[in-house]
Amino acid sequence: MKPRHLLPHLQRLLGHFPCVAVFGARQCGKTTLLGALSGEWLRLDMESAADRSQLLAEPDTFFRLHPQAVIIDEAQLAPAVFPALRVAIDRDRARKGRFVLSGSSSPELVRRIAESLAGRIGLAELSPFSLGEAWQCGPSPVFAALGARAGPPALMAAAAPRVDLRQLRDHWFDGGYPEPWLDADAEFRRLWHRNYFDTYLLRDIGALFPQLNRDRFRQFIQMLAHVSGSILNNAEIARSLGVSEPTVRDWLGIATGTYLWRHLPAWDRSPHKQLVRHPKGFMRDSGMLHRLLRIECADDLATHPAAGRSWEAYVAEMLLRGFAEAGMAATPFHYRTRGGAEIDLIIEGDCGVLPVEIKLGATVPPRSLRSLEEFIAMHDCPLGLVVCNDEKPRRLSERIVAIPAASL
Repeated sequence: MKPRHLLPHLQRLLGHFPCVAVFGARQCGKTTLLGALSGEWLRLDMESAADRSQLLAEPDTFFRLHPQAVIIDEAQLAPAVFPALRVAIDRDRARKGRFVLSGSSSPELVRRIAESLAGRIGLAELSPFSLGEAWQCGPSPVFAALGARAGPPALMAAAAPRVDLRQLRDHWFDGGYPEPWLDADAEFRRLWHRNYFDTYLLRDIGALFPQLNRDRFRQFIQMLAHVSGSILNNAEIARSLGVSEPTVRDWLGIATGTYLWRHLPAWDRSPHKQLVRHPKGFMRDSGMLHRLLRIECADDLATHPAAGRSWEAYVAEMLLRGFAEAGMAATPFHYRTRGGAEIDLIIEGDCGVLPVEIKLGATVPPRSLRSLEEFIAMHDCPLGLVVCNDEKPRRLSERIVAIPAASL
């Protein structure tokens, strides 16, 4: 088992809350992560008929017999459990770390938590392997530095490359789902991604949204792959698919809520009056994106028209995964003005307001930093970040630091 960087944060949450929920895409490693928790836990899988029957026959009685150390996998498949779980928690509200829920389809699970367990539960999101997890080089010190709002010298000291360029390229191309990483066979990885996507459509989406036209939704996801990393125009997508704009909005919500798609709203807290208000978005796993685009190998990716947008999405996702693994708040936005000024990613959270430019090349032309410099001055940001493929971190100006993507 490759160690998961989220585990220390999960253990901290269990020290503060009676119940913790771990969200994440199907087959991203939630069950394995929960297996690493210390102590003896009773594990129930709601995809197992026997386990469902054991829990749901008399939920109140079950929790009276098992008042702690219970893990419920795929909890969104057993909505009747949430009221009984609330009652069980309230019987001994002061006791922490008693229950763990996991779920791979967040819309239903989040709604149930909001209705029944608000204030009683801590939330954590597990993603597929980050760069450091894939190559087992530990959490990156970059995120601790950013979370502490360290200055440029401290950030540069934390941003030494931790993998070589070939390792970085392989993770970018293959994505982070654990099972393909445990098998080096390229044919298996290709087949795994294809079958994962089919299972996602037929099993998860079919169960959650039985009235959904899955063939049309498949076409929609394929179209999302082609616009990944771009400004979204729902009207254009609707016309291309022959559906309504509300349908496209609903489908985007499904793709986002099931961890296939990352939604980036437009940054709107700016004195600039000519902001582009349309959102951006990207496929969260780069390996899945490349399979949907039918890119056969990493060498083909380097010359593919989508390489730049894919790289931007990959680095943005690695940044957001790093903050999530450390238990730090990080809300993503994009920034664009009608005059053409653009910043790839704005992160707001424990790091403050952090504008980020993402470059596929190793060098950063000074003229490409104009939008970043203007944003920093306009919002008085203490730091602006450039992530590129340089071999070492560099200070580009008083408040702009470039770090290698291999340091994430």
